[in-house]
Amino acid sequence: MSEVICHVLLCETDDGLVLVDSGLGRHDFADPKRMGPARLMLRPERDDAKTAVGQIEALGFRADDVAHIVLTHMDFDHIGGAADFPGATIHTTADEHDWAVVNPNLTSKLRYAQKQWAYGPTFQTHAGPGDPWKHGLSGIEVLPGITYVPMPGHTRGHAAVAVDAGERGLLVHAGDAVFDASSYAATSPSGTPLTKVRRMRAFETAMAEDRKRITGNHAALRLLNDEDGITVLNAHDKRIFDDLVSA
Repeated sequence: MSEVICHVLLCETDDGLVLVDSGLGRHDFADPKRMGPARLMLRPERDDAKTAVGQIEALGFRADDVAHIVLTHMDFDHIGGAADFPGATIHTTADEHDWAVVNPNLTSKLRYAQKQWAYGPTFQTHAGPGDPWKHGLSGIEVLPGITYVPMPGHTRGHAAVAVDAGERGLLVHAGDAVFDASSYAATSPSGTPLTKVRRMRAFETAMAEDRKRITGNHAALRLLNDEDGITVLNAHDKRIFDDLVSA
């Protein structure tokens, strides 16, 4: 597989900074066993400067400026960095929290790295499908301008996160509802053609909790991405990250 990132959004709001996902963090790099056995397959680069907290500090903010972390789901590479912001409230869907924290079964015990939230964060869960949103999807308002769009499949309680970015339109962080951006878009936001990345697609299928939902999630994201004023980005396709950064 080519280089893989974990795309994190930093939002400035009236209620402080908000992260959408947190990537891996300093605690994970100091104690790699926190990440669980999946680290042996993905072999993450342990570079402090690339952590969310490292990049936030480089922008002149402090870790305690982050008031909220809105998770697409609780896999180790999406929640690990949350421990670098111990005062932040962690938002997740009620289904995801139940499967990972409250009533884990054997599958979720093997999948999730419970040590990553052993520091005792404050969780705020969001239940139900929410209200009618776009293209037949439902939405749950997490914070002003930030909406959960439930997309289970990769995990039981996975959700995309839609962020109202003002003049930049609506940013939809699809998390792991799609791995290969060519599954929902013919081109990157700048118009560069996207080719299939078969290894990413295979990995997506292998890691899905409910494989039957993958195609439907891709179709929903394609409808959103095709709408003027909406940009869909996912967690791990570096082509979209590089394109947005260069823009």
